[in-house]
Amino acid sequence: MSEEILAEKVLKKYEKILLIEKEETQKLINGIDEIQRKGSKNRSGDLSSYSLHQADMGTDTDESEKRVYHLNKEMEKLKELNFALKRIYEKTYGICEICGCLIQTKRLKVVPYAKFCIKCKSNEEANHRRR
Repeated sequence: MSEEILAEKVLKKYEKILLIEKEETQKLINGIDEIQRKGSKNRSGDLSSYSLHQADMGTDTDESEKRVYHLNKEMEKLKELNFALKRIYEKTYGICEICGCLIQTKRLKVVPYAKFCIKCKSNEEANHRRR
């Protein structure tokens, strides 16, 4: 079997993994968005959805902030998944964007949308911590 066919099979395998993860991430985003919309639907004057006690209002606010945080994280993940799919279609998937070396299979199994090899990702995180 030629390397080209094998490479194509590997890309198809990761494309399938990424598409499944993208679908799951989109479902999470839609779920969080729906909860947020339900929480704000009664802002038209219906006070039945509002907490009357300060502690309850604080809890509601805290929960809402957590949902927004998770929504932002999932949106960022969705963006990374889309970029990974783009790299598959451009045949650059699995190549570190910093050093140009192949990203280890172990890493891609854990983070299929990884764009850096372990060494470059570690260096990037170390540089980020220094700032």
